[in-house]
Amino acid sequence: MKKILQIISCMTLSLGLSQVSANAQTTPAPKTKVATKTAKAAAKPAAPVALDDDDGEPDVKESKTFEYKCELGNVLTMYTNADDDKHMAMRWKKRLYRLTRMETTTGAHRFENRKAGFLWIGIPAKGLLLDSHRGQQLANECKTTDQVIAEAELKTEAATQAK
Repeated sequence: MKKILQIISCMTLSLGLSQVSANAQTTPAPKTKVATKTAKAAAKPAAPVALDDDDGEPDVKESKTFEYKCELGNVLTMYTNADDDKHMAMRWKKRLYRLTRMETTTGAHRFENRKAGFLWIGIPAKGLLLDSHRGQQLANECKTTDQVIAEAELKTEAATQAK
């Protein structure tokens, strides 16, 4: 009886193995999750990418240009467009950045590029460029040639009135 059971076990085992090997030959290997995700991503059409207000190279061809000379020899150039008072472009360290106007209660001109971390504050006497990511000044006492001339004229006028 033991012998019969052993023979039946061996036959069952060999039949099971032959079925497994037959299935392995006809059934493809299951896909891994990585392969499935990659295939799905490739099958989907690319969604249109919405440009952030801070992204993209600003067009400065028809803009009015203001060159600022700042403390410590820093130089930056601002480009404004009469048709778009909500944005301005800034050239800093050989790159152009698009800045967006932020409302203020003081009347100062505040423009920001959140992605790059730039914050430009312009008042009649000077301009100031800050890095909001690092929390530091990049350029201070920034003035155009016109501002420097006007400041010199005021000093001269004040000196002549004092005499």
